[in-house]
Amino acid sequence: MFGLKRLVPHACSMRTSLTMQLCSYKEKFLVFPSHHLAQLTSNRFLDIYQLGNKTAIEKERARLADEMNRGYFADISELKQHGGKIAAANKILIPAMAAVKFPEFEVSYSDGKTLKLPNKFDANVVEGNTSASILPMATLLCLSFRANSQAMIDSWSAPFLNAFSSSNNVQLYEVSFIDQWLLCRNPIKKVLLRLMRKSKGNAQNDSLQRQIVYSFGDHYYFRKELKILNLLTGYIFLLDKFGRIRWQGFGLATQEEVSSLLSCASLLLEEK
Repeated sequence: MFGLKRLVPHACSMRTSLTMQLCSYKEKFLVFPSHHLAQLTSNRFLDIYQLGNKTAIEKERARLADEMNRGYFADISELKQHGGKIAAANKILIPAMAAVKFPEFEVSYSDGKTLKLPNKFDANVVEGNTSASILPMATLLCLSFRANSQAMIDSWSAPFLNAFSSSNNVQLYEVSFIDQWLLCRNPIKKVLLRLMRKSKGNAQNDSLQRQIVYSFGDHYYFRKELKILNLLTGYIFLLDKFGRIRWQGFGLATQEEVSSLLSCASLLLEEK
């Protein structure tokens, strides 16, 4: 009995100590996300020089909470509800004054060459400049974040390709976003691009060709800027020569939406 009485205070003391340690670890966890949790959610880590930056830490915590609240199962649930059609496509061209610029990002071809998208006119370029003359009047960007959305992308790009196959003033890019940390490392990235190059089909002789490119790395803030939440659907953007978003579509294309896209692209070719 006396032995039991001596053990009770000791056990309480141990429990108090463990609770304090757990609280301490919890505080550290909230400020500095663990290696594994960061890899599962954002696939990136806070830079060493930012560890003492309070603003950077708060920004990272907000991002982590946002990505944990919006996960894969939420995307699956939405996909079951509307099949990726998160909104109807625009029926008319967005006025130039109301259009916003598409954020610039880097893509890689399968041969390793890189390019900044979107291609756009620069107001500082002298009129008549050769490099300015080859820039497109209209660009269709088809964004895919997961492989299952490829059929959605095809439903837009195929009729667009057929309609403007002989046009020199139109460009079409199908962009696959790869954000897995391991696949973005240089050795793996090079192997992946080499495999993509081998599986690439034969090029067409038409003026307009489907350009398949890949964007590696962290795309969180890119997606936030474009208000992209569901990663299982396809996103279609029609841009004008200044890189402004003039039309947008989602998911699988309907015949009416395809007609709207082609009509709006034709209007962009007539703009001066």
